[in-house]
Amino acid sequence: MQYNFRDDLKAIRAILGLTQAELASKIGIERITISRNELGKTTPSVKLLEQIYSFAFKNNIKLNKLKEMLWLDNLENGHKLLFHGAKSEIIGEPGINRSRKNNDFGQGFYTGEKYEQAISFISGFDKSCIYLIDFFDAGLTHKQYRVDQEWMMTIAYYRGAIDEYKHHPIVKRLAEKSRLYDYIIAPIADNRMFQIINSFIYGEITDEQCKHCLAATNLGFQYVFITEKSLKNLKLVERCYVSDKERQYYKNLRSSDTRLSDDKVKLARIKYRGKGHYIDEILK
Repeated sequence: MQYNFRDDLKAIRAILGLTQAELASKIGIERITISRNELGKTTPSVKLLEQIYSFAFKNNIKLNKLKEMLWLDNLENGHKLLFHGAKSEIIGEPGINRSRKNNDFGQGFYTGEKYEQAISFISGFDKSCIYLIDFFDAGLTHKQYRVDQEWMMTIAYYRGAIDEYKHHPIVKRLAEKSRLYDYIIAPIADNRMFQIINSFIYGEITDEQCKHCLAATNLGFQYVFITEKSLKNLKLVERCYVSDKERQYYKNLRSSDTRLSDDKVKLARIKYRGKGHYIDEILK
């Protein structure tokens, strides 16, 4: 899927109130380049894409957020808008087996509910982009997880943190249960959250401490599609270009949020100390 550069270019000019010549002058390119791209007579170079989208973001045009708002306004009943952050590009249709086996819920196609969620995971990759996805739930089964012991231990299982317990009846039951559905809705767990889960697995904190520490770092929910049937209910509707300036903006934003979350985690560890159960008590 190509970027919708032709319409994006027109939209940027319209928002800023610039003619083709004025925009070309501000960016340092020929007017004919703007004209030919708006007419769809040429394929934009990587350099031009970066020039245009960086210029827009520098001028406070958060084009991808605007697209999120517009798509949400036009969703049909029973449909949901989801977001997938890709390190480069999705070739062909979304696939389950392309992802790593040690993701939160094993292999699957991972998406998030908000644009900020998707970009926060790919802001460190130069060729990354965001896909907007129309999801229709008809005829599918799903399981929804919350920040609790079941969620923590299921993620720990798939990420390989409790291999020594993988044959335990409780762990086996959790793993089997997670694959009984077409898709999963669950809290997003980034590497920082996984470190907290590891503290629980290593017996450093109780499940109650772990739960409240994880709740303090809430990143929202992810939708994980784990059957071929579920993938047929997904439609990629747009591929969004992410400029270097936008990536840096969200990296800085996440760093600020991380500092606040880390302080909340420290307080949660103190407040719930001694409450709940340790991993060896649960899997004795």
